[in-house]
Amino acid sequence: MSALPVFRWRLAPDGYATRRQLRALGLRPGGQDVAAELQRPRRRREPLIAYLYRIDRAKPVRPMTPARRAALSKANAAQRVCPACRRDAGYRIPRSLGMCTPCHDGPTGVPA
Repeated sequence: MSALPVFRWRLAPDGYATRRQLRALGLRPGGQDVAAELQRPRRRREPLIAYLYRIDRAKPVRPMTPARRAALSKANAAQRVCPACRRDAGYRIPRSLGMCTPCHDGPTGVPA
């Protein structure tokens, strides 16, 4: 196994990008392996690591089809329904609470 090239924070050469940067360009890694690492040093802890991909090997993002859009809409709608009161909360219910805020706080305003 060969070692990956490691670059310091903000010193990566042109032609490399993180997943988020690729997505902003309308691209995706497309099955390629990680090409390099970007390391940000921190005091008294291990460095933060970001994986870099080659831009020239990236592929365009797949278009959103009507079926995928419908499935995503259905999944998001399911996460808005409170399991306790069965009402649409109007927002995605946090998994940490497991229910909408009014149900979690109860009638007294304190967590039940």
